[in-house]
Amino acid sequence: MLRLGAICVAVALLAGCSASEDEGGGNRQAPQVGYVVVQPSSVPVPIELGARTVAFETSEVRPQINGLIRRRLFEQGGYVRAGQPLFQIDSSLYQAAVDQASANLASARASAEAAKVKAERFKPLAEMEAIAKQDYTDAAAQARVANAVVAQNSAALETARINLRYTTITAPISGRIGRTLFTAGALVNANQADPLAVIQRSDPIYVDMQQSSAELTALRQSIAAGGVLPGSTSVRLLLEDGSTYGFAGTIEFSEAVVSEETGTVTLRARFPNPQGTLLPGMFVKAVFDQAVEQNAFRVPQAAIQRDFDGSAFVYLVGKDKKAQRRKVTADRTLGSDWIVTAGLKPGEQVITQGLGNLRQGQPIRPVAASAAQRVGAPKDGAAAPAAKGN
Repeated sequence: MLRLGAICVAVALLAGCSASEDEGGGNRQAPQVGYVVVQPSSVPVPIELGARTVAFETSEVRPQINGLIRRRLFEQGGYVRAGQPLFQIDSSLYQAAVDQASANLASARASAEAAKVKAERFKPLAEMEAIAKQDYTDAAAQARVANAVVAQNSAALETARINLRYTTITAPISGRIGRTLFTAGALVNANQADPLAVIQRSDPIYVDMQQSSAELTALRQSIAAGGVLPGSTSVRLLLEDGSTYGFAGTIEFSEAVVSEETGTVTLRARFPNPQGTLLPGMFVKAVFDQAVEQNAFRVPQAAIQRDFDGSAFVYLVGKDKKAQRRKVTADRTLGSDWIVTAGLKPGEQVITQGLGNLRQGQPIRPVAASAAQRVGAPKDGAAAPAAKGN
């Protein structure tokens, strides 16, 4: 009888252990996962465009008269200010022209004064009919002609003075002047093809960006439909070595014409350039937020998975704490997050941790992804007694 009772007790113990193991197996079938609660927000749509720097002002220095260059009055590659003398052209012929025009004007004024006095003397005589009225009319006309000759000679003198002033070629704008192909002794003329020098002002400086007309059209349609809002006009620059330019710029305008060769539209931004870091003609990259997408979801990158066809999907905490597989639209990233524009609803719980062997409809034990989790910790009381026994 004792032996039969011992056998019954052993069978009961084995049954209890089997039930305990079954419970443990059930727990293992419901893995613990971490989730985040997603809410819609306004997300900027950054864009990166190839660009080239363009001088804010450019002036080709050209002669406006013919003559021989006597002196060059600037240092090539230096900074010049507006009105600063750059070249001196031989002025002897132009000075002589001024002197001649001045003498002609003096002669014309003398003739005009004589004609005026003669007309004044003839006027009372004509009224008394001491002379013919026609004589007075002719004298008055001669006085007016003499005044016109004075005006003509005065204009000729002013022209001669302007040409004399052009013998000193000055800088039309302030900026950095380049090299010159014309030295002292070179003969120049007003119609020559080559400029004497080129001045460029590079503070501030323009940056011209090229964007596909198709992208701009799609953006305008999205804005018109209300899906996105216009973005910021602030622009950042990436230099040729990959470094970021230290000053932000502002988009000023976009052209209303599409290039027939490239199918692109030019956008122009303006940047401060106090240190002269940006030189005209440099290739750079412009980065700016062209639009703001409304009602988009920022989802950690770990939550987004891809099917064989490349489509994106996530796992959600579904009803009855079961995993729910959902296809989403995630075409771009921002920082450490994917931007999901379709497939999610406000307040849904997206699983970000424990995705290794997750399946559709699988029971799960969800916890907030930010909560502390213990993975593989021993059960309470299992290891402690063994430690005491040692």
